[in-house]
Amino acid sequence: MAYQEVRTTGYGTRVGNSFKAIGGGIVLFCLGTALLWWNEGRAVKTEKMLEEAGSAYVEMPNPAKKDASLEGELICGTALATTQDSLIDKDFGVGATAIAMRRTVEYYQWVEHAKEKSEDKLGGKEVTTTTYTYTKEWVSRPVESAEFKDSAYQKKNMVLTTVENDQQYAENVEWGAYKLNESLIHAISSREALDLAIAEDLLKQFDKNTQTAYERFYGAPKNNNQPAPEAQQPAAIPDSIKALLPDSVKAQLDSIQTVNDSINKAMEAAQNKKDLAYVHQAGNVLYFGRVPGSPEVGDVRVTFEKVVPAKVTVMAVVDGDTFKPFKAKNGKRFQTLVMGKKSGDEIIEAEQEGNNFIKWALRIVGILMVIGGLKGIFGFLETILKVVPFIAGIFGWGVGLVCTILGVVWSLIVIALAWLFYRPLLGITLLVIAGFLVWVFAFKGKDKLKELAAKAATK
Repeated sequence: MAYQEVRTTGYGTRVGNSFKAIGGGIVLFCLGTALLWWNEGRAVKTEKMLEEAGSAYVEMPNPAKKDASLEGELICGTALATTQDSLIDKDFGVGATAIAMRRTVEYYQWVEHAKEKSEDKLGGKEVTTTTYTYTKEWVSRPVESAEFKDSAYQKKNMVLTTVENDQQYAENVEWGAYKLNESLIHAISSREALDLAIAEDLLKQFDKNTQTAYERFYGAPKNNNQPAPEAQQPAAIPDSIKALLPDSVKAQLDSIQTVNDSINKAMEAAQNKKDLAYVHQAGNVLYFGRVPGSPEVGDVRVTFEKVVPAKVTVMAVVDGDTFKPFKAKNGKRFQTLVMGKKSGDEIIEAEQEGNNFIKWALRIVGILMVIGGLKGIFGFLETILKVVPFIAGIFGWGVGLVCTILGVVWSLIVIALAWLFYRPLLGITLLVIAGFLVWVFAFKGKDKLKELAAKAATK
């Protein structure tokens, strides 16, 4: 059942808070304006840098052989990225010859979700109802349940063990006859599962520690199985007796003994696995908990991955036996690594598309910040009228509409001024559009209001 908290805020407090919000609105408005201006400059500089790189690069047909004539040139080539470095996870004793190795940890926890619903009351009061619900989820870090609002769920969380996420990279990654720099190495994404082969002694230690943590929180399980009796081993034939037997019989006995030894080893390995009741490994996952298929609060799963050699395309400046970023005339730097075989033109086109996506995403964020700032500045007008919620709602809708229009117009002006600074022709076009919107709002809006007022008077 959901847990609810009801909070009532008086009219005077609400008005006071709305005036305090003016300062925050001004800050948000200024930040949105600055973001819009900076974003336009960033986009133009990045576009010019990519255009310069697109006209400057040369193809490297054979990265397996060093070419002195390409020293200092921006190249584009494809080769196999590989390494001989061995990476080791010291905490778990696993490793691989790989470009990178990653350890990802998840915890099964109770998670709190809050949903608020506010209602204005006659006289200016506001009643806010917060509903808290709780679900069990796999999360990236332990959740502090002592801070939950519902006391029934407080102190419900625990973890059987605490493990940090970890990622390490090879220092020496060859790409043909060259070596990749750190930034290019980090861009390789050919991930595969890292099969585990953790030492039995370490697994037993993990199992013992996990059992202690489990029983401290849950208590000892009621269905503990009694250890199975040890298998009886056949008695070995004394050497003095074997010496009296024919060679053919000796050979048969030796063969039988070899089979018995294999069976004993298999039984011992099976028994060792059976002894691990709280730690399980399968594929690239190490699971801390009793039943992986039915997780309990506190269970932990650790996933291991490696980055294996792969064919990659590099676009960067040759610097001896390695690479460095390309520096454009405007100071912007560029180097990239993409998976598979790509041409230079394909890479530049993809980078331009990415630049345009970031540009429009930041434009939207900036415009929303400007609008939000204006609403924060003028929100006190709506709050003052909250004594009559119906009137305040209508007035608030109007304030929101005006703030939205003014925010869009202001944003277009800022973008246009930025374009005037960086690219005058497009800047003038945007200023004309902004002026048209102002004219529509200022003059056509007045005519529409007069028309609506006239219709209301005739009714």
